[in-house]
Amino acid sequence: MASLTLLNHLNLSYNNLSGRIPSGNQLQTLDDPSIYRDNPAPCGRPIAKCPGDENGTPNPPSGDDEDDDEDGAEAEMKWFYMSMGTGFVVGFWGVCGTLVIKESWRHAYFRLVYDIKEWLLLVIQLNVARLQRKLNLGRSQHQT
Repeated sequence: MASLTLLNHLNLSYNNLSGRIPSGNQLQTLDDPSIYRDNPAPCGRPIAKCPGDENGTPNPPSGDDEDDDEDGAEAEMKWFYMSMGTGFVVGFWGVCGTLVIKESWRHAYFRLVYDIKEWLLLVIQLNVARLQRKLNLGRSQHQT
């Protein structure tokens, strides 16, 4: 709420709120203490000082919510990368471990890889031969 840029009216009375009233942007303009009526222990401007304020402890800087959001985003990214690494390891060893353990699957897999390689080489050779034939036909027609 502290990062709001426009606020016309706010009434927080009878909401069982307690703790420091956030400061920042539009909340600083709400000087009417009646909007906090019948909440157990709100503190901070405009009502009363918070317990830490009497000892000369400075108020926390406004924008703490943004820091919390950044910490949450960092934690979320941390979990994302950890799960991505875990997924890679599980997937890698799921495939490679199976090929190492199961001999029949290993032979079938490498036979498939060999057949695909042979098919690609054949397609490339045919396309190169077709291109050479077209280029040679084009030259012979221009010479006559």
